[in-house]
Amino acid sequence: QVQLVESGGGLVQAGGSLRLSCAASGIFFSINRMGWYRQAPGKQRELVALITSIGSTNYADSVKGRFTISRDSAKNTMWLQMNSLKPEDTAVYYCNADVVAAQATGIRSYNFWGQGTQVTVSS
Repeated sequence: QVQLVESGGGLVQAGGSLRLSCAASGIFFSINRMGWYRQAPGKQRELVALITSIGSTNYADSVKGRFTISRDSAKNTMWLQMNSLKPEDTAVYYCNADVVAAQATGIRSYNFWGQGTQVTVSS
């Protein structure tokens, strides 16, 4: 079973910074695309940033220039450096990954989610 575990959330004042981590564990062959999503109360889950296995990145317009996604494939870990945080960044942040693993339905890419970590930005 593959698990994604996020850490690093918390309470920060507007203008501050936080660094989120996502560590993948379990038995798998490789991790392809990884990403961060967030869901604010009463809103749909939205994409924050994506990073491919070769390091190509993509960001939501709302976080461009403030957030940086990175990963260490050897350590199966991904990070999200969040700077200049705003109250509207308040949400539960989720790690997501496309993982090549052996499951009951065969060896292929499966999509996994972490349990989420709360980020609260006070004004």
